[in-house]
Amino acid sequence: MRRKPNILITGTPGVGKSKLCEELIRSGLDMEWIEVGQVAKQCNCYSGYDEDLECHILDEDKVLDELESRMEEGGKIIDYHGCDFFPERWFDVVFVLRTNNTLLFDRLEKRGYSTKKLQKNIECEIFQTLLEEAMESYDNNIVNELRNETFADMERNISQISAWVNQWIKDNVNK
Repeated sequence: MRRKPNILITGTPGVGKSKLCEELIRSGLDMEWIEVGQVAKQCNCYSGYDEDLECHILDEDKVLDELESRMEEGGKIIDYHGCDFFPERWFDVVFVLRTNNTLLFDRLEKRGYSTKKLQKNIECEIFQTLLEEAMESYDNNIVNELRNETFADMERNISQISAWVNQWIKDNVNK
């Protein structure tokens, strides 16, 4: 039995997933943060390159193979902008970060996204693509939508996620 939960933090690129994960760890949450993009890069989990969107195409099966044994241990925070290919059994909770489109546009523009890539990601946020993907892929009782626009939002999200982890441990380990 796992002694810590596994968490998925997902959302459109630019909503603050990595920053939230970084701050969760910095705040003392004793879990391992796994950036799927970094795993893909380190283990060459790519099946090609999308010239249109100027990014690698993720080999999802390779990523799953790389993460499978690590997920069994528990205590993982997975950070990725997609979620429908991860097995439902991996996660105890899913947090979908959201932000307003103007703020998201500014963040992505600072990253140097091309006009086409910018437009695709803004549309993804407008149409709640990642939220819907999470709702279709996981039990709706474990999917949570979090606003992540301001420092106050970040602080509230850190508190909420930390409290959730502590409650999970209390309910599942300290019986």
